[in-house]
Amino acid sequence: MFLSSVSSWEIVIKYGLRRLPLPSSPERYIPEKRSEHGIAALPFDEESALNVLRLPRLHGDPFDRMLVSQAIIHGMTLLTPDEAIIQYPVRTLW
Repeated sequence: MFLSSVSSWEIVIKYGLRRLPLPSSPERYIPEKRSEHGIAALPFDEESALNVLRLPRLHGDPFDRMLVSQAIIHGMTLLTPDEAIIQYPVRTLW
């Protein structure tokens, strides 16, 4: 199981905007929770970034399109209940 750096980035932004309360700062919270649950960090690579251009704009959230692209490029399954994401050619599970 992996946590994309894209998700970490989104968490940091929402935390900074005070739209995501956390019990501690993201710098502590994210690595602690990843370690606690045995989740590896997944960097967002250039190939995944460039592949975003090939995706139709079925979803307005750029973070979600980056996650879809990353899952497609790396042959991963994306954990999501988001109906817009399910329209993309990516394996999903929820």
